[in-house]
This record gives sequence, structure tokens and C-alpha cells, in this order.
Amino acid sequence: MSKTPVTTRFAPSPTGTLHVGNIRTALHNWLLAKRSGGRFLLRIDDTDVARSREEHVVAIRADLAWLGLHPEREERQSARFAIYQAAFDRLVAAGRLYRCYETAQELDLKRKVLLGRGLPPIYDRGALALTEADHAAKAAAGEAPHWRFLMDHETPIEWVDGIRGPQHFDPRQMSDPVVRRADGSWLYMLPSVIDDIEMGVTEVLRGEDHVSNTATQVQMFTALGAPVPNFAHEALLTGAEGKLSKRLGSLGVAEMRESGIEPEALIALLARLGTSDPVDAALDADALAESFDLGRFGRAPARFDDAELARVNAAVIHRLPFARVAERLPEGMGEAAWEAIRPNLSTVAEAAEWWRVVTGPIAAPEFDEETRAFLDQATTEAAALDWSLDPWTALTGVLKETTGRKGKALFLPLRQALTGMDHGPDMKALLPLIGRDEAVRRLG
Repeated sequence: MSKTPVTTRFAPSPTGTLHVGNIRTALHNWLLAKRSGGRFLLRIDDTDVARSREEHVVAIRADLAWLGLHPEREERQSARFAIYQAAFDRLVAAGRLYRCYETAQELDLKRKVLLGRGLPPIYDRGALALTEADHAAKAAAGEAPHWRFLMDHETPIEWVDGIRGPQHFDPRQMSDPVVRRADGSWLYMLPSVIDDIEMGVTEVLRGEDHVSNTATQVQMFTALGAPVPNFAHEALLTGAEGKLSKRLGSLGVAEMRESGIEPEALIALLARLGTSDPVDAALDADALAESFDLGRFGRAPARFDDAELARVNAAVIHRLPFARVAERLPEGMGEAAWEAIRPNLSTVAEAAEWWRVVTGPIAAPEFDEETRAFLDQATTEAAALDWSLDPWTALTGVLKETTGRKGKALFLPLRQALTGMDHGPDMKALLPLIGRDEAVRRLG
């Protein structure tokens, strides 16, 4: 990939919401552009009118914004048909597009015959033998053609992939792809190339399932007289046990957000997924962009583990400042409470549960007589303490001295009486939040 400022693009189809694989592609394109001060563009591939939904377009924009991936330009393919038509006409005039009429059943039969002979199942270019009179006859009979791009069989297809290295394809082993259907609608291949040319895209970073598409599109760029962008193809995601499960594969941003995943956690994990670099929850987007290097990505499938995402999410939350979460916290919960509770959280929503420990009511366990006598003494000492400094240290210090208790025997009954829990936030930070009067009441 070039080290000069680049232009990348993310091109989702609005036939559904973004899932984890889409998010990774968008993020990596954003990081690639940001690393060199380039541009990150959004292209909505909505030529499939039957399946595209406007609510999905709105959701895609919202998801990118939540992640902090703000495109500098947005285009919608449905608004660009005139641009496609102009390029189409140029290619027809140059003899690089031709009309075909075979039905799906006829093509399937041809493929089966070729496979039966041990030959590659590529289109035989039978339509090239049709004369203008043949075309006129078909038009008169009401048959509309579909259009194929004529591959150049004399020029080998080569490029140096940013991840996979040198790539070589023999065009004689490739079918001439259909680029336009008989009803005039567009398939993916040609409009994508036309858009990349017009939008000034210099780097195309996408999944390895597009490698064969790239081989065809390299010739399309050349046929349109445009420079070929730099291409890189990432290994696809898999789940922790191999194949990416349907649940993970379709796991959307909305579901992640609702489950308490922070955008910083998702970015921290996906930025490094596919490399041997450690995932660091402390790195912000700028630091991740600065260190983003396609050369560090391997060709082995990248493993997405939702348990690791949860771990990274907890690490992110343990660093989040109060200002970042204040609007999501329970009423009355201030910065001191957030600082006290934060180390025990795996999601911000869990703060409400711990805040209820502070505000009450709580359900303390039943204590035996010996423990109850200890807590009665603790009640007396707590009422007499100076609460302006560090009441927890002062309380445990005096109880240790007067009762001889230490360790678990000292601390656990106090925590249970004060919080109703066997574990939780540091009592040194929690006790001042509970306050003198409530603490005395709970101990008694």
C-alpha cells in the first residue's frame, strides 16, 4: 500500500444492519485512511431495489457514528445511474461489452457439460457469434439481452496484494462476467469500479472472498482508462471454535450496544484482529491508526471471540472517566461513586446494581451470635468515628485492636452487613458513600 495520503471506502448494502464482519472492514478502511491523513468515504450499494431498505441506511450511518467512523463523503449508487450509463456506453463502443441471451437453465447445462469433460466451467462466448440480424430477430421476439464484459485473454492479471502478496490470474480460465441484467439493472462488478474511479479511491481493502472479483475488476479499470487502485484482501472472521457461528456472524452494532459493549472496546479488538499484536484497551483511535499496518495481517482466518470482547470491554470501562458515562448512570450517582464502583463493572449498566448497594435497601444474611456481638461493637465504634477522613480504615483498625479479629474474620462480616454481599467495590471508597447514619443502621 502507498504511504502517501490515501482514499478508502466502505461500501455496505442496505439489505440489513451492519454485523461484526462489516464493522471490521469499515474500521480497517477508516484506520488506513487516518494513518496517512487521507479520506474515508461511504458508498451505499443500494442498486438492489427489492431488498434495500431506507431504515438500514439510517442504521448504517448511526452505527458508524457510534463507532466514531465519520466518512468525509457519502454516495448512493441508486443516484448514480447516469454515471454508470455513460461508462457503459463507452465500453460498448470499445467492444468490451456484448449482448447475451442464454437462460439460467441453458448456462447451467453448459457448465455441467464442461465439468463432465474435465474443463473449467466458464462461459463459451457463444453470443459473440450472433449477427446484428440475430439481435434484431431476438428483439422482435421480445427477448432482451443481458450484457457481459469481454475479458482480455492476452494480458495476464497481476497485482501485489497488500496482505496476500503477488497475485496472478489467467484470464483464459475466467468467465466473462455479466454486468447488467436483461431488465437493465446492474450487478455489483462494474458500478463498483466506476464509483472507485469517480470517487478517487486509491486503496480497496476488503475480504478475501473478493479476490476473484478483483481479478476481473483490474481489467475493468484498465478498459475504462483508469489507474488500478491498490488492493488488499483480509482473511475472513471465524468464531472461537472455528467457523463463525450464525449468531456471531450476524451480531449487529445495535445488539452489541444493547448488551453493554462500548465502542472503544469493539474498535480496540477489531483493529488488531488478524494480527499477532496484542489487543490494548488503553489505545485510542489515533494510536491505533498510527500503528495500523497491513503488513502485520496474516492470511490465516481471524478469530473473533465474544468472550475476549467482553474482557476488553471490562478493561475499557475500568478506564472510562465519569464525564463519559454520567448520562447513563442512576440519578444521584456522582463521580466519587463511579470511581468506587467502576473497577467491579463489566458493563456500565451494572453500575445501577452497585448503586443500589449504596442507596439500599439491602438484604444482609443472618449472623450467628458471635458475629452479631462483633457487629454490635462495630455499630458503636462506627457511630463514634470521625467520618471526615477514612472511616473504613479507622473502623477496621479499632475493631482489630479491640476484638483481635483480622483478615476474613474481620472484613467479611462488615462487608456483608454493610452491603449484603460477599464481594464488591473497595469498602474504603464505598463506606463514605453509604454514610454514617445508614452504615450505623445497617451494622445494628
